[in-house]
Amino acid sequence: MSGLRVDKGGRQILAIEHLAVMEGEVLGLVGPNGAGKTTLLMVMAGLDMGFRGQLAVGGAALDPRGLLFHRRRLGVVLQDPQMLDTTVLANAAAPLRYRGVAAGEARRRAAVWLERLGIAHLASRPARTLSGGERQRLALARALVAEPQLLLLDEPFSSLDAPTRAALLTDLRRLLVSLGITAVVVSHDFTEVLLLAHRVAVLMEGRLRQVGEPREVFSRPADPEVAHLVGMENVWPAELVTRPDGPRVYVEGVELDIDGHHPPGRVRVGVRPEAIVLARDGRGFPGEVRAVVPFGPLVRVEVARPFPLVALIPPAQAMDLGPGDTVRICIPPDGLHVFNAGSPVSSE
Repeated sequence: MSGLRVDKGGRQILAIEHLAVMEGEVLGLVGPNGAGKTTLLMVMAGLDMGFRGQLAVGGAALDPRGLLFHRRRLGVVLQDPQMLDTTVLANAAAPLRYRGVAAGEARRRAAVWLERLGIAHLASRPARTLSGGERQRLALARALVAEPQLLLLDEPFSSLDAPTRAALLTDLRRLLVSLGITAVVVSHDFTEVLLLAHRVAVLMEGRLRQVGEPREVFSRPADPEVAHLVGMENVWPAELVTRPDGPRVYVEGVELDIDGHHPPGRVRVGVRPEAIVLARDGRGFPGEVRAVVPFGPLVRVEVARPFPLVALIPPAQAMDLGPGDTVRICIPPDGLHVFNAGSPVSSE
């Protein structure tokens, strides 16, 4: 797509200069609520034609006169998929029946996808009696049975409980990799994108802020807003200086080593919380603990001074820490990321 614009109610919803999805690629589309992710997906699906610009699938431009042909090349899975009032097998076979495939052949091909998605044993059950995870597996089977050129998924896991979500994510990743399916996955959860996508596009306020490999965006976000979205909680104003033995940054008077070559000046620097190491003594600078909170398999430690920071550490490193305790804080040079090097930065 290029030069894509969507306006609604006198307000610009999308303004995307260029975005391409390669054949066999899974593109993750992430952004906060209201960023325009679902609108973009609906445009790609031909379900929202109120746009300006160019959109093509498989080299064929989207034309209002060819909407039916366009939609038949796609598979779409929504957050809350609607089921036909019939059996699981009939639901999975429906896209083929709409395309004129004979009933027996449609059922045979649908049964293959029910098997691949792990719900073949539910084939004769009424589809509307399925659990949330089972419904999403059926929705995937129904989207894939017609072998679409492009699979579009809009927050397909957000309403599922954690174990169901983890199992479905694992199975979907296996299918996408083994079959080489071209897909766009919309999510507000970056962990889903890390598992599924070859590349990720970050959408904020209707504009692309960064496009790259998931690990690149995860560890080298383009700006502090993207950093916040992908879980880089620690972002501070700093002064970057160059020395013969390497660059340094100063955050609230604390000197930190940093890798790479950067122009000197006022900057923002960031570090992922899981990259920070805490210890009772040894290397690093002293800090005062403000709070210690269990965080899944890790422990979240909030430090108040010399400047606010958050560390995610293994329980073995928590060392019975509590509010008011003093710890040594070590931030590895390769974990520090520089934003806007050499340009003025406000202290807000």
